[in-house]
Amino acid sequence: MDIGIDLGSSRTRVFVDKKGIVLDEASVAAYNVAENRIIAVGDEAYNMVGKTPESIQAEYPLAGGVIAQSLLAEDMVNILLKHICTSKIVMPRVVASIPGDITEVEKRAVVNAISSFGVRRVFLIENTKVAAMGAGADIMSAHGTMVANLGAGTSNVAILSLGGLSVSKTIKAGGNDMDEDIVKYVRKKYSLIIGQPMAEKCKIAIGCLTKPEEEKTFRVKGRDAISGLPRFVDVTSSEIMEVLMETATGIVTLIKDVLEEAPPELVGDVYSDGILLTGGLANIDGFAQLIADSTEIKVTVADSPEDCVIIGCGKAINYIAEVERNAKMKNDINPLMAAY
Repeated sequence: MDIGIDLGSSRTRVFVDKKGIVLDEASVAAYNVAENRIIAVGDEAYNMVGKTPESIQAEYPLAGGVIAQSLLAEDMVNILLKHICTSKIVMPRVVASIPGDITEVEKRAVVNAISSFGVRRVFLIENTKVAAMGAGADIMSAHGTMVANLGAGTSNVAILSLGGLSVSKTIKAGGNDMDEDIVKYVRKKYSLIIGQPMAEKCKIAIGCLTKPEEEKTFRVKGRDAISGLPRFVDVTSSEIMEVLMETATGIVTLIKDVLEEAPPELVGDVYSDGILLTGGLANIDGFAQLIADSTEIKVTVADSPEDCVIIGCGKAINYIAEVERNAKMKNDINPLMAAY
C-alpha cells in the first residue's frame, strides 16, 4: 500500500494509490491540558477553535509549513491515518510534500511525525514539484516550468526543469497571515475582536486583490473590545482588498526574485508558457491578475488549485519503485529528493 500525504499548515490531505484522495481534514488537534490526552483531530477539532474551556486547547501543530509541535503533530497524523489503514499489518510507503527551503531538522520532524504511525519508508518531495505534477505540467523535460504554490503557511515559488528545482524560494507568508491581518484590521477600525475562523470565512467570501466589479459585504461577528458585549459589523470587499494587499505584495516580490535569479533560457520558457498558480490562495479573486500585471507574464490558475499538491503526491508514488531498486530513471532523473 502506497500513500501520499500533504501535511499542510491548514489542512492535511491523504492520497491512496489507485483510490485517489481519501482524506481531507483540518490540521488541528484538540487536547485535554491536565491529562495531556487528545480529544479530537481534523475538522472536529477545527470546530472547537476559539470555543474551548480552559481545560481544553485546540491548536495547529504546524506553522509556516513546518512542524511546530512535534508530539501533537505525531498524535494528529496517527489518528488521521488510522481512518485509512485499519489493519496493523499494513505498513505503507509514503510520499510526503515539504516546502522547498527547510532545514534537515525540519525534514526530520516531518519524517518522525509520519513514521510514528508505523510505515515502511518515507520519501520527501518539494511541494512545488508535486503541485506542478498535480496540475498536469511536465517537469521531467528540459523545459522551464514556473509554479507558484500559495498555501496557508508558506508561499513557494520555483522554476522546474529535468525533474529538479533550477531556482526556488520560499517565504513563510500565506493565507494564515491574511487571516491575521483581517483580525487586526477589524479590531483597529471597528473595535471588534474576532477569531481566526471568522477572519478566514470573511477572506473566502469577499477576499479579492483587484477592484471588484460589484461591491460585496460580509458580516463579521465577535466581541466588542470596549463593552465586551456581542456585536457585528458589515465589511466590504474593497476594505478587505486593502487588508490582503500587504501579504500579496510580498508574494509578488518573491515571484519577481525567482525570475531575476533564473537562467535566461528558462526565463524564455516561462515567458512563453506563463506562470502556473496552485494552492488555496490561487482561488482569491484577482490574485492571478495582480501577478500578471506586476510581471507582464501570463498567469494560469490550475484546476482545483488547492488539490494540486496532494494529487501530485499521488503521481509521485509511481517513482518509489525506482528508488527502492536503486535503479536509474531514464536520463538519470527522479523527482523524489530523499528517502528515510
